[in-house]
Amino acid sequence: MFVYFDVFNLFFEEALPPLFNFFTHLQLTPDLYLIGWVFTLFSKSLPLDVVSRIWDVYFRDGDSFLFAAALGILRMYMPQLLHMEFEVILQFLRKLPEDMNADVLFEHIKAVGLTPRKFQHTMVELVDMNNVERRKKNASLPAPN
Repeated sequence: MFVYFDVFNLFFEEALPPLFNFFTHLQLTPDLYLIGWVFTLFSKSLPLDVVSRIWDVYFRDGDSFLFAAALGILRMYMPQLLHMEFEVILQFLRKLPEDMNADVLFEHIKAVGLTPRKFQHTMVELVDMNNVERRKKNASLPAPN
């Protein structure tokens, strides 16, 4: 799961630097909102008509689209989020506005530019890096007696 957070953070920082920096300053980490979005496939936080459109693309494109949708939501509401406090942001992200326009959201998702190929490539790179770090760490441990 941590690799997914790392991948999300990389794309978040790349796509939305002002909001990424603001969330970092507030110590608002993706685990505080992303788990609720991804584990429920957005069904708890988005209106049903928007959720059904997200599911359609998710079933076609896979996990990458869940991350693109999450970034699209953050991009869509970035102007408001940049003026909120920590607790208000969390409440807002856990239950997004019921009047969300799906067409506008999908424009923001497209603008993020996260493709399945880019997502997969980044996932493989991070998993490989984590495996190398783990092997180095294990190699430096003393041998068991």
